Amino acid sequence: MFNWLVEVASYQGISDAIAWTYMEEHGRVRWGDLQAAPTRGPACPKLASFAAFSGCRYRKASRTCAHPEDFLGCPLPTHPLRKGSLNQAAYALYLFLRDECRGDLVAWIDAQLAAADQPGAHNRVRRMREALLRPLARVHGLGPKVASMALSDLLLGTDPKRERWLTTGASLIVVDTLVHNWLHRTGILQRLDAEHAYGPACFRPGGCAEIIETVANRIDARQFNASFPAAFPRYLQKAIWVFCAESGMGICNGNQIDDSQPCGSQNCRLSPDCRRIALRPAN
Repeated sequence: MFNWLVEVASYQGISDAIAWTYMEEHGRVRWGDLQAAPTRGPACPKLASFAAFSGCRYRKASRTCAHPEDFLGCPLPTHPLRKGSLNQAAYALYLFLRDECRGDLVAWIDAQLAAADQPGAHNRVRRMREALLRPLARVHGLGPKVASMALSDLLLGTDPKRERWLTTGASLIVVDTLVHNWLHRTGILQRLDAEHAYGPACFRPGGCAEIIETVANRIDARQFNASFPAAFPRYLQKAIWVFCAESGMGICNGNQIDDSQPCGSQNCRLSPDCRRIALRPAN
């Protein structure tokens, strides 16, 4: 699971094709690599535990960190990852799984969800979701977008008898630039007085994720597939992404329209209600 999670984190901030090509050419970091790393001579005290790791500040380009006196003996920079923050993410995740999860991510998820679960509570799903996302937010490089993407795939692909996993996985929303920009262009953010720049604000109260969840709770997803849960925010978010992405329908995509001008399409099904707000003002 570590190998898979750290690879998911490697896809952030760049196209999937470029990230995959880089990993194919330069290799991937594996659990066994990090498990053996602390035994390779003197190491930085940051690697002692997950709690101690915060503030590593390794930079690949400048080859600097928070403890330059230990740099030459530190195994963290030795892995040929695309950028220094990915090296930090790999070690932070390794230490989190080792120290916080006691080496058993599945048992940790079960325990977190069970502790947060309050059957019948109006905020039951949110409580369980936050029970996973809040601790993972402490892992360098695992922001809400990356953590939601990884956890959603893991939880939804599990045993159908794990109701907590399935319910929580269905609620996890991944807001990337395509989804945020669509909410902006259509005028949805403007109508709801929720305009904000892409980034952490997308996951804050009133942001993109909450808007999508609110709408998804009003749509019975079982009309699309009888095996789906009635409320399926992740499915709605993925539908928006497919509508915009070049690898999907590619309709509301900045590479297909002039993003400095309002969209001129009259064939889109959303045309009657779309406000066609440009992302950037015209020069």
